This record gives sequence, structure tokens and C-alpha cells, in this order.
Amino acid sequence: MLEMKLDRQSAVDIDWAFQAFDRRDRSLDGQFVGAVKTTGIYCKPSCPARRPLRQNVEFFWTAAEAIVAGYRSCMRCKPDAVGRDREAIAAALKLIEETEEGLSLEDLAAAVDYAPHHFHRLFKRDTGVTPAAYARALRAKRATAALDGNGSVTEAIYEAGYSGPSRFYANTKGHLGMTPSAWKNGGAGVTIRWAVVETMLGKMLLAATDKGICRLSFDEDEAELARRFPNADIVAGGAALEELITGAINAIEHPAQMPDLPLDIAGTAFQQAIWNELCRIPAGETRTYAEIAAAVGKPKAVRAAGSANGANNVAVLIPCHRVIRTDGGLGGYAYGVERKKKLLSAEKKSA
Repeated sequence: MLEMKLDRQSAVDIDWAFQAFDRRDRSLDGQFVGAVKTTGIYCKPSCPARRPLRQNVEFFWTAAEAIVAGYRSCMRCKPDAVGRDREAIAAALKLIEETEEGLSLEDLAAAVDYAPHHFHRLFKRDTGVTPAAYARALRAKRATAALDGNGSVTEAIYEAGYSGPSRFYANTKGHLGMTPSAWKNGGAGVTIRWAVVETMLGKMLLAATDKGICRLSFDEDEAELARRFPNADIVAGGAALEELITGAINAIEHPAQMPDLPLDIAGTAFQQAIWNELCRIPAGETRTYAEIAAAVGKPKAVRAAGSANGANNVAVLIPCHRVIRTDGGLGGYAYGVERKKKLLSAEKKSA
């Protein structure tokens, strides 16, 4: 993505602005407006309306400048509301971070003077997640950081901002995956069952807690699990794994009919948003890192999207292999580019 330092003391750079306008760059909404000479209307960069010819558009840093020049606001994209929307999102993020007990959507929207359903849509558009998901992930992150310290589990719970252990368990269920003691102590008290089986992609490691699959990888063995969970009870095989293994093999061999397998994974709000977007990519199709970043409302976070992609612990089940570079190159893959190529080729034929 083209970037530049904005110098509002000079005229808007036409080449830079038109490129952003032409690609409907949502990240620059509120930074400048494009005014169409033939219609007399000014729009924000992401306006969905049909694009005018380059010679028929001029650019202004602010809506006020466009109005002085004789233009009126677009009724479709409502460019005058962009600044207020961003201020409201920023205020809401601050409220979420400062409020220990959490806020309902209604209370949060009222605090920034928006209707709940409208604010919910705006928040998800700008952050990639809902207000509730953002708050949960923030607390889970704080709890994880606190549990990594030297204090007791109870102290860590209060330090993370929870009113007590019961509130902690209720809010982090499904996000930390393990109990706080197990998280703090490298899987202590948790049983992880594992197996290595042959697949069309080579040796696949599958490991699962009682909750679901916590690791699916290739060319790894028990040593990797011991490194990740040094204090867990790591047990080979078992009948409990048979159904999960069958489902994982089906996911590899028949990607168009991806089975719904239980997972025990954790990530930040941004990582979860990226992983959810990956799961929306149909078998046989690919997306670029830039497209994934834009889809979660963070078009500038292409590198961060790549990092979130690489943090995926359950290969194939969360199809990070379906993301490629903007230039069409395959990009990297934790288990080798040849394996990624084979996966994509098989999925394309299957689809």
C-alpha cells in the first residue's frame, strides 16, 4: 500500500489521493475528500459509488474546504460522519480498557452517543471484532500476562481486573483453553493426547486436550509438545483421538467438506479475527495478506496479518495455506512451500 506523510499545509498530492480514491481505501477515510466536478458532490475515499474520470475529480484535506469550493456532501457515503465515528471508536476503546467490570453494548453505545446496533457495526468495521470480543480478548491477554508473573493464580486474576475467580472462569472460558494454573505452569494438570499418522501430506501430528485439538502440524513429534507444554501429562494415542484423527484426515483429503472439529486454541482479538477470516476462504480459492487485513478492517496491518497467519497452531483446520502474496507468489509456509503447493493444488481440483 502506498504511504506518505500528510502535509496539510500544502495541496493534496493528486496522484497519491487518486490511487487511494480509486481503490476505495477505507483506512484513509477522514484524511481527505474527493470532489467530483460533474456532480458537485464530495465523498470519502471508500465511497462505493462509481469512480469518476481522473480529470473530473479534485481533492481537499477537509470537508469544509470542499464546501467553500461549492461542493455538497455525498448522501451515500456520508463523509462528514467519518471523523465523529473514529472519535467514538477511540473513546469506546479507552472505556473498555479502563472499565474493570465491562460494559454492555447498550451502555458503551450510550456513552459515545450512538444507537447500539449502528455502533456495533462501526466498531466491528474498524477493529475487526465486536466490542464484547475485544473486551474478552483484552482481559484474557491481561490474565495471561499476569499468570506469567511470580504471584499466585488468585493474585493474577485480580491483577487482570476481574472481581474474583468465578468471574475470571466465566469470561475466559474458551479463550485461555486451560485453567489458569495450567496456563501458568506449562500445562500442569492437563492431559494432552497425541498421535502421528501418515497422510497425503506426510507425517501429521495431532494433539488434543479434553476440550479439543490444540496442535495439528507436520514433521513434528512428542518433543514439540513437551517444549510447548513442559508440565502437561503428555499421553500417546488412545481411543479418544480416533475420531479427531479421522476428521483431520478428511479435512486434508476432502477440503470442500471440512468437518466441524473442536479446537482448543487461544489468540489475541486480532489473531482471532484473522483466523475467522481464513476459515471463510472457500476451498479452491486464495486471498492475499492485504485482502485478509482489509477484511478485518485493518488494511494497513498487512504484516500483522501475516504474523497472525503464522501463529496458527492447527494447520489445515484453520486454512492459513490459502493466503498468498499480493504478487501471486505462494509466500511462506511453516511446513514447507511444496506442501502448501500440494494442498492448494488438491483443493483446486476438489473444488
